Amino acid sequence: MKKYHLFTIVLIFVSTLVFARQTKKDTTLQTTQTEIDSAALEAELAKELGVDEESSAETPQTQPVVRGSTSRSGSSLNPKISMVGTFFTSATEANAVAKTVDTGLSEAELSLQAYVDPYSKADFFIAFGRESEDPFAGPDSESAANGEYEAELEEAFVTSLSLPFGLQIKAGKFRSNFGKINQTHPHALKFLDLPRMHVNFLGDEGLGDRGLGVNWLVPNPLNFFQELTIEVTSGALNGPTFQGGSNNLLYLGHLKNFFDLSLNSTLELGLSGIYGAHNKVGDKTKIGAVDLTYKWKPLRQNHYKSFVWMTEALISNRDERAGAITSNAFYTFMDYQISKRWFLGGRFDYSEFPDNSDLNEKAYSIMLNFFTTEFQKIELEFQHGDPAEFDSFNRVLLRAVFVIGAHGAHKY
Repeated sequence: MKKYHLFTIVLIFVSTLVFARQTKKDTTLQTTQTEIDSAALEAELAKELGVDEESSAETPQTQPVVRGSTSRSGSSLNPKISMVGTFFTSATEANAVAKTVDTGLSEAELSLQAYVDPYSKADFFIAFGRESEDPFAGPDSESAANGEYEAELEEAFVTSLSLPFGLQIKAGKFRSNFGKINQTHPHALKFLDLPRMHVNFLGDEGLGDRGLGVNWLVPNPLNFFQELTIEVTSGALNGPTFQGGSNNLLYLGHLKNFFDLSLNSTLELGLSGIYGAHNKVGDKTKIGAVDLTYKWKPLRQNHYKSFVWMTEALISNRDERAGAITSNAFYTFMDYQISKRWFLGGRFDYSEFPDNSDLNEKAYSIMLNFFTTEFQKIELEFQHGDPAEFDSFNRVLLRAVFVIGAHGAHKY
C-alpha cells in the first residue's frame, strides 16, 4: 500500500514537471509569435508611412536596395498620394512691378509615387500654378499675374532599383541632376525665390526635360560616397540658354562626392556639365558648374542646432557668329537653426546673362523660416535687388506651405 502511494506521488510530481515545461514552452512560443506579429506590423506601418524611404533619402546608400514585393495586395496596390499647397504673398516697391501687392494660392502640386514591382518605382508630379511677376525684368503690365491657373506635368518617370554594378536608370520627364538644388521642388527650398543664376541660365522653373538618365554608385576604395550621373534628353526646351531644334539633344553629366568630416559634419562637392544647342540652327552652349555644401548638425542637440553653407557657381560658353560669349554666375547661402523650429538664413546672388556678359544683376536676401511640423511651414524673406537694366528695389515675400498625404523626403 505504501508502495502504491509512493508511486502515485512520483507520478503526480513528474506530470507536474511536464505540464509546467509544456506551459513555459507554449508561453515562449506565444511571446515569440507576438513579437513577430508586432515586428511585422511595425514594418508594415513604416512601409505605409514611408519611414524607410525618408531615412534612405537622408543617408546616401553605398549598395543598391531592392524594394517592393513579388506580389502586391491591399494597400500596396495604391500609390502614395500627396498634395502640396503653397500660399504666396509679395509686396514690392512701386515702379518695380505692375502689381505691387500680390497674394493668394501660388501653386498646388499633386504627387503619386509607387513601386511598380520589385525592380522599379514610378513618380508623377502634376502642378497647378499661376504666373507671378519678376521685378528683375522690370514693370510690364502684360506679364502681370492674371490669377489663372494652368496645369503642368512637372515630372513623370520610372526608376530601376535592382540593376547590377550599382546602376540605376531613370526614364521619362524629370528635373535634371544639375548642381545642388535643381532637382528639389521650389516649395522644399529654404528660400522663397530661385537664385538669379538659376533663373537667368536655367529658367524660372529650373532645368527639366524628357529623356534618359543613368546613375552609377562609383566603387570607391577611399571610403566616401561617389555618384556619377549621365543624362541624354530631348533638348526641345524654350529656356534662356537651351532652345534646341528637332535633332539637337541635350547632354548632362554630374559627379557627386560626399564626405563625412566628423560625427557632426559633412561636406558635399558636386561637378556638373551641360552641352546643347541654344537655337534651332544648332549653335552650341557649354556650361560647367560646381556646388559645395557644408552641413553641421551636432549629435547631442540635433533637434535644436544646425548650420548649412551652400554655394553654386557656373561658367557658360556660348557659340555665336560674332564670337563666343563667356559669362558666369554664382550664389552663396547660409542657414542657421536658432531653435527647434526656427531657422535664420541669408543669400547673395550675382549673375550675368548667357547671351550678354556685360550686364549683371545682384540680390541680397534674408530669410526667417518657422516649421510648425514636418507637414507645414511659414517663411518670410526680405530682398534688395539690383537689376541689370532697371532701378533697385526692395520687396517682402511671405510663403505658407502645407502638405497632406505621404510626401516623401527630398534628397539630402
